[in-house]
Amino acid sequence: MRFNEYRIMWILVFFDLPTETALEKKAYARFRKELLKDGFTMFQFSIYIRHCPSRENMNVHVKRIKKMLPAKGHVGILKITDKQFGMMEIFYGKKKESGFVEPHQLELF
Repeated sequence: MRFNEYRIMWILVFFDLPTETALEKKAYARFRKELLKDGFTMFQFSIYIRHCPSRENMNVHVKRIKKMLPAKGHVGILKITDKQFGMMEIFYGKKKESGFVEPHQLELF
């Protein structure tokens, strides 16, 4: 058991934003770009994930998400530990995939 499995966190952002008007499409694109700019990776079309080395770092990113929320649409923020993330099973069709490749992140300490 690694101690860090419970300290390292993941943020999953789920969203369903309206894209019927030009303004709504612009808000959708802006929200998506801001997530990417903040280090999130697209897991699926409406699910973005981010690895955080600590709970404090996770709280910073959650605050940023809350500041960039669009005026319309549904957005969900799920915070889980690295241990819980590692238990996720991923399938492509009926074929089980080996799992999500963790991003490479340098830690100085």
